[in-house]
Amino acid sequence: MNIDIVEYTAEHAQAWDDWCRECDNATLLHTRRFLSYHGARFEDASVLLMNEGRLVGLFPAAKATGDPNIVVSHPGATYGGIAHAGWLQGQRMIDAIGALKDHYRDRGIQKLVYKVVPYIYAQVPSQDDVYALFRHGAQRVRCDLSCTIDLQHQRPVSERRKRARRKACKTVSVRAAIDDLPAFWAVLTETLARRHEAVPVHTSDEIALLASRFPDEIQLRCAVVDESVIAGVLLFRSKNVWHAQYIASSERGNEVGALDAVFGATIEEARASGARYFDFGTSNESAGLVLNDGLFRFKSEFGGGGVAHEYYELAI
Repeated sequence: MNIDIVEYTAEHAQAWDDWCRECDNATLLHTRRFLSYHGARFEDASVLLMNEGRLVGLFPAAKATGDPNIVVSHPGATYGGIAHAGWLQGQRMIDAIGALKDHYRDRGIQKLVYKVVPYIYAQVPSQDDVYALFRHGAQRVRCDLSCTIDLQHQRPVSERRKRARRKACKTVSVRAAIDDLPAFWAVLTETLARRHEAVPVHTSDEIALLASRFPDEIQLRCAVVDESVIAGVLLFRSKNVWHAQYIASSERGNEVGALDAVFGATIEEARASGARYFDFGTSNESAGLVLNDGLFRFKSEFGGGGVAHEYYELAI
């Protein structure tokens, strides 16, 4: 099967994002509107996959920071992989991965790091790329564990979470307002510093920019007491997944169980919207080798189960 590779340029941006809306497995993280917020932080290596002059797939990618011999799909996103609309199945996907290898080899690249799109984000089964990577000798080098609720078949919510929500609802109200972002970011920044001696990956200004570009996909739900934000969750919403990109609670929020109120209301809202999954995100450290089991169990008590985020390395 003839798969031609075309290097991405800014002239492709509109066609790229139009294609993402038609794909079986693309989310906002694949779009140029999202990836472009990084500016010049990464050296882009994205490509379009063509067959007989027609677009059949997209591959968002950039060179690894500090090592121009490695291409990652994509270093500025949680996952990447080939976005397609169903034509790249079976042998065609094997050929597509082969075409990517040839393209990057010709440009001196030695290794491709492929961050698989977790299956929950696909509209239909779309893991042909995982099989194709196996056929090309790729090795799985990292695996993170996310906790996800299947909103059609939710496991029972634990009694502890039910009690905490009842307690929280006596004092806490939950509201949806992106205008609360600065207050939420202050809670998030304090929480990460207190608990992990860390800072958010994004800045408040970056999230505000992305929210302005994706007002339907990027939204905020906050727990409020006396008009003060004490906890919240920043959501990245796709066609069938509501994903908790950032979760934070102040010490006051912890005392009253504010996150239980936020998650309880938001999970119900996600189900009513027709979404299939509510995803809490991963609970890993040290490139997947350490699981924060307490955090994972907290998430799972809302009725969730495990979803793997896989990373593969393909020698070029």
